[in-house]
Amino acid sequence: MQMSATAIAVAGPVVVRASRGRGAGGGTWPARETPTGTARKTIAMPKLESLDVLLAQEVKDLYSAETQLVKALPKMAKAASNEELKDAFTSHLEETKGHVTRLEEVAAILGVTPKGKVCKAMKGLVEEGAETIEEEGDPTIKDLALITAAQKVEHYEISGYGSARALAEALGLQDVVDLLQATLDEEGTADKSLTALAEELISEVDAAHAD
Repeated sequence: MQMSATAIAVAGPVVVRASRGRGAGGGTWPARETPTGTARKTIAMPKLESLDVLLAQEVKDLYSAETQLVKALPKMAKAASNEELKDAFTSHLEETKGHVTRLEEVAAILGVTPKGKVCKAMKGLVEEGAETIEEEGDPTIKDLALITAAQKVEHYEISGYGSARALAEALGLQDVVDLLQATLDEEGTADKSLTALAEELISEVDAAHAD
């Protein structure tokens, strides 16, 4: 469910700025010893005590999701039999690269790094997609399975971008809102295109069975 910006009361625009040695919102970056004895920094996520911290964490999650998808989409395109589906995956790969760039712009506006978090939800979805790629069977049915896997990804991203956009609206960060909305529009278009293609393939399966 998409949050309304008016549903969250805030005092005014807040911009997250990370400083050396501390994370946005007061979280510390403690050093720890590696097995070789060399100290290295690890980033501890700040506590969820403000909307700006929540938005920053959502941006990190989306960034992880998109970078994982950049690696997964070429494999899905290769596994598809239908040329239109191959083209859809390839086209969305280029869009996804643009989504990564937009999230880097958002992070710069917020004053944080987009890195530092692994989106476990996307990791699971990508693993499911990998299982589908390895499946054997009727090419058209397999293409439908690939579309199903891809739409699960799209729906996850649509909900994530919608929530992040609502937070940005509540914080009065219009530049961030615009960047997130641009990606949200593209994700919605991609999802509708996949639905239309799935309907075509289902019709082909029905026609083949009728014969």
